[in-house]
Amino acid sequence: MRGSGTESGGGPRRKSTSRRGLLGLAAGAALATAGLAARSADGGRDPVTAADDGGSFGAVPAGAVVSQVTAPPASGVLGANYNESLDMIDYAELGAVSATWMRGFYLMSDADSGEPATQTGMATLLQASSDGYGTVLSTKFQYHDTTLPAPGTAAMDTALTRLDKVLAAVLGKVDIVTIGNEPFYETRQADRTTSAINDFYEALARHAIRYRSTHFGTACKTVFYMGALNGLEDPANQNAQTDRWMTFVAGNADIAGTDIHPHVAGIDAAQKYLDYILPHLRADQTFLATEFSLIQLWKQHMSDPVDPSFASAYGIAAGTLVWQVIHDAANNPFTEQKWNDFLLSNTWFANHSTFITNWMARMRDTGKLAVSGYGITQGAPIPDFGASSTPWVLNSIFCPYVCRIGTGGLPGRDRTWASSFRAAQ
Repeated sequence: MRGSGTESGGGPRRKSTSRRGLLGLAAGAALATAGLAARSADGGRDPVTAADDGGSFGAVPAGAVVSQVTAPPASGVLGANYNESLDMIDYAELGAVSATWMRGFYLMSDADSGEPATQTGMATLLQASSDGYGTVLSTKFQYHDTTLPAPGTAAMDTALTRLDKVLAAVLGKVDIVTIGNEPFYETRQADRTTSAINDFYEALARHAIRYRSTHFGTACKTVFYMGALNGLEDPANQNAQTDRWMTFVAGNADIAGTDIHPHVAGIDAAQKYLDYILPHLRADQTFLATEFSLIQLWKQHMSDPVDPSFASAYGIAAGTLVWQVIHDAANNPFTEQKWNDFLLSNTWFANHSTFITNWMARMRDTGKLAVSGYGITQGAPIPDFGASSTPWVLNSIFCPYVCRIGTGGLPGRDRTWASSFRAAQ
């Protein structure tokens, strides 16, 4: 699923060895070390500060020494989610929101095209790991148009060969690997409600565990999670297959837990994920939430009329619909101020402005959260955005395809999410 979202990168803004990237890294490291992330007094949504607008944050004094980031342990972490856009990792953007962890996924069929470690996205993630960032890699096996391989078949051998190539590239380097990305979405409907899905992913997990043991012994820093469960707000998606999924997780000492992706219409729907997985986990296990958002809520309001005051202020015709405003921004990017005025003029958005804060608090209160991830930036232009398009852009912290460059030389950002993300560090 396109998560918090698959709109996760933007433009040629990724080189971790670029001057801007190094400056952003230095600022991020300094902020992380000093513990100066902006926070509101009540732990909720803090006001927009100079740091939000690229003011003092990210400006490195002349002669400053560039140092590596030191990511905290995987305990209650909120990281930046890039999904498939690992080549869009940008240290300046990470530094602007105080992020020291990141997550993305790798399409496993790409391993057929060469060594994963030499491919741009994977190489960028590995460089970030070397530079001290915490890293999570989800392995995406795409079988939504074909039958899931059965263990012992040639198709399974192909999947295992791909897995071996990825494991060779990342074990001992990245912190966390998930076996699967969104299995119950990346599988044919016919295979989601049979043992086929469990047989396949359990075989992958056992193979990965054997590979790690054979090649790294007990010294490997990389831990395995099963990932990720979707749609648990619907009781129909809590079934024999997900029960077996969690039973396998709990019954395997070499699995650290499971991942969840609550893309929901409200925080109570997200809570259903916790209510389902927590009773299954062993005392020594934790969970990931490497994607989360209110995308299902946003979708409900695309055909609402835009707020009259916003329309009047910006010379937009009365009665213009929300999706039409997004379409216009995608084809003629707004200023950062106009984009944020648009977002907050919608009561359905403004009334949920503390979602990141509140959801992070719920997850951390369980004592079981390892790492979560929220979408840091758009992954691609959306010039054909229409009434039925999924508005992932409303999740993104940086919005390079609907906003002009903002202050500090970074893409315009959603200040609501930027400030609450940074406050949650």
